[in-house]
Amino acid sequence: MRAAFFEELADVDYGRLSVEPIVRRASTSKAAVYRRWPSRDAMALALIAEVAVHGVDLPETGALRSNLRQFLTSTVDAVRYPLARRIIPAIMAEAQHNPELAALLRDAVEGPRGRMAAEMLRRAIERGELPADCDVDQSLDLMIGPLYWRVVVRGVDLDPARIERLTDGLLAAMTTMRMPGGTPGSERDS
Repeated sequence: MRAAFFEELADVDYGRLSVEPIVRRASTSKAAVYRRWPSRDAMALALIAEVAVHGVDLPETGALRSNLRQFLTSTVDAVRYPLARRIIPAIMAEAQHNPELAALLRDAVEGPRGRMAAEMLRRAIERGELPADCDVDQSLDLMIGPLYWRVVVRGVDLDPARIERLTDGLLAAMTTMRMPGGTPGSERDS
């Protein structure tokens, strides 16, 4: 079902996505789909979250640098996948015009992934690798922004040498990004 869903999504974009062609691709029935998911949006969010949240490792190696490098590498691997390169921009574009989809994406993908990545940074704070008042939210934005821009928007790959340089740059930036008033925390906590 997952492959059929993503293939159809890549072919038609989210706005024109319907259950019937997915059912045909998957050689299943609409009844089977609707027993599992009450709507197209529920199916889409479940499958997208399954891949986006559980498909990218957020490691714990005991050191921020290696955790961050692994996070960057696994995220690049996920978004460079040909189907993902076609789907991610389409979903993001649709979310700009579809507030319900945008909210669902925040709840099902951004929220869980953000909390997992924030926990990685909190562990680094506890180990003394980042300052106690590190701006976790800004650091999270920095972690994904360059990847999204380069790989998804520009369609340019990040090779291992660039990932190493990005890791070094992110570490340098994160050590200087402090919360206003020295208050630790993250908007993504809530």
